[in-house]
Amino acid sequence: MVALAYASLPQSFSDRVFNLLQKADYRLAVTDEERDAIFRLRYEAYLKEGAIVSNFSRSFSDKFDDTDNCWLFGVHVDGVLAASLRLHVCTTSHPDMPAVPVFPDILEPEIAAGKVIVDPTRFVVDQNMARRYPELPYITTRIGWLAGEYFGADSILATVRTEHQAFYKRVFGHQLVAEARDYPTLIKPLSLMVLDFAAMREKVHQRYPFFRSSLFERRMLFDPSAALRVTLAADAVGAGLPEAVSSRLRAAAKA
Repeated sequence: MVALAYASLPQSFSDRVFNLLQKADYRLAVTDEERDAIFRLRYEAYLKEGAIVSNFSRSFSDKFDDTDNCWLFGVHVDGVLAASLRLHVCTTSHPDMPAVPVFPDILEPEIAAGKVIVDPTRFVVDQNMARRYPELPYITTRIGWLAGEYFGADSILATVRTEHQAFYKRVFGHQLVAEARDYPTLIKPLSLMVLDFAAMREKVHQRYPFFRSSLFERRMLFDPSAALRVTLAADAVGAGLPEAVSSRLRAAAKA
C-alpha cells in the first residue's frame, strides 16, 4: 500500500531526466549508415526551423564532420535515433572547430594561449520524440558537459541563435561574448556564448545532478577502446589530442 502511494507521487524534474537516461543510449557514429542517419535528422530539424534551404539529398553535413577532433553522437531512446550532437575538442595542436572562422577575434587568442575548448554544435532533436520526451534536450546537451569533464576543458562554447541564449545561461551559466554573426551554411546568424567550466562545474552538478557522470561512462564515450587516455598534462605541453584516438575511430568505421 505504501509502495503504491509512493509510486503515485509526482516525479521531480531530475527524476524524469534520470528515468529518460535509463532508456537512452549515447552512440558514437562511426559507420556511414550511422552518420547518414544523423545527417538526415539534422537536415529535417534545420529545415523545419528555417535555418537551411532544401536540397535533393535531404541530408545536411559540412567539412567539420570529418576533422580528426570531431565526435558525432546519436542519442537513441528505446532503440530509435532521437537526437544528435556534434563535438569538437580544440587545442593548440587541433585548432579546428566550427566557431573559429566566425569568431576568430575571440577564439584564436584563447587557442594560442593553450586553452582546451569544447565546441558542441549541430544539436538536433526529432520533433516526435521531443514531444514524447520533453527532457530530451537535457540528456543531449549532457554529452558536451561530459566532454568538458573528460578533456579537462577550460571553456565550453554555445554558438546559438539569440532566442536560444536563455536556455544555455539558465542551465549551464554560459555568458554572451559576441552578438549574432553570419554563420556559414546557415541562413540565420548565431551568437557566441562561453562557459567557464571549472567555475560552473559544481554549481551545475548541485542544481542538476543528472549532469554528473562516472569516469567509466566518459571513457566509453570518448575512448571506445578503453585503452587510451587524454590528459590535461598532454594538452598543457601542446600535445593536444593523440592521433591514436582519430586513427582508432577511423579503423572502427572501416571494421
